[in-house]
Amino acid sequence: MTRIIARLASTGAAVVLALTAVSGAAVADTPATTPAAGQAVITTDVDFLSAAALKGIVVIPLQPANPTFDPNAGLTVTLPVSGGAANIPAFYGDVQFGGGLLFLNLSTGKSVTFKQFDFSVANGYFTAVPNGSTTPVPLLDPAGDNVINRNGLTQNLSSSSFQVDAEGAGYLDAKLGTTFFTAGQQVGSLALSYTPAH
Repeated sequence: MTRIIARLASTGAAVVLALTAVSGAAVADTPATTPAAGQAVITTDVDFLSAAALKGIVVIPLQPANPTFDPNAGLTVTLPVSGGAANIPAFYGDVQFGGGLLFLNLSTGKSVTFKQFDFSVANGYFTAVPNGSTTPVPLLDPAGDNVINRNGLTQNLSSSSFQVDAEGAGYLDAKLGTTFFTAGQQVGSLALSYTPAH
């Protein structure tokens, strides 16, 4: 059983399959003329940002990611969809995103930059490739209450909890010279919208 399916089943997550179109991936007779579109909106909790700041750790979104900040809601980072072939309600495929994240430890002067974000629907996690490497690192996991639906061609996933992956926590701690990151650490919430190329 894949991670996201197991998580949805074991956590009592709310899964809504509001399919207003065919649930399977359509096979086009002609090449797509409209590229994949959408975004992943990551809203970080003020508690997470405050705890990170106390350890000297800051996270800086990199273009074309779009950051906004609200003192009550926290930092929101929007990563634009750059490609992919996925059927989120059917739990397969991948969605790619533009932009990146720079993690900086002001206490140690160490940093790591992640780009090439990818949401592996079947595995249920976001991976990203650190600078100087070609190997993706599982970084963040949708968790908590997950709601999946489809509105026409657009597929949506919202997760009440967005958590640090165990492998990502170990990688970040090693690269930044800290013990701040832990498996399952609550970062915030996720709202993903994806329209396949058509």
